[in-house]
Amino acid sequence: MKNLTAIALAAVLTAGVLTACSPQNAAAVSQAPAPQPAAPASSVQMVQPGQSAPASGEISGDEALAIALDNASVPEPNAYNVKVERDGDNGIPIWDIEFETEYGDYDFEVAISGGRIVGADYEVDEEWLDRLSRHGGGPLSAGQAQDIVAAKAPDASSFLIREEHSDGRLCYEGEAYGDDIKYEFELDAATGVIYDWNADLRR
Repeated sequence: MKNLTAIALAAVLTAGVLTACSPQNAAAVSQAPAPQPAAPASSVQMVQPGQSAPASGEISGDEALAIALDNASVPEPNAYNVKVERDGDNGIPIWDIEFETEYGDYDFEVAISGGRIVGADYEVDEEWLDRLSRHGGGPLSAGQAQDIVAAKAPDASSFLIREEHSDGRLCYEGEAYGDDIKYEFELDAATGVIYDWNADLRR
């Protein structure tokens, strides 16, 4: 009797193991989602209350600020009173960015989709520029000035540059034209600093 009970119990256990290993249950196990690794901290974007996370292809406010600082050649520690606001210009969603430095105030408009600069306006303090000019090298040529402007406005394909003198200082003034943006600039020939810059969408 004990042997019969043991045999019956073994049969039940064997059937259970076979059932668990059946193709149907194997498929169910294989379809269960595998645990996903946690995203690195650097890839997680913090969203402030009242703001939504950027959609795919959109840049964040921090990324837009970095683009503006780089275009202005302003190190991040030098910028203060920074303001970054979501806005729109001529139907284009933008990040409106403002910041101050000890040598000027800056205003940029950066397209939320793609990060293109579609507007900019700043003017460097002339006293600061005068101090900087004393340590400048030989005057730049008009061609060198154009290269500096072209690096700042990579979409520009047409340039108009004039040689001017301001308070005894040689400078270059002019305009540059991209597909849909007009740039106006004043550049110090001794230092290569663009001390007056304006970029606007051409309506």
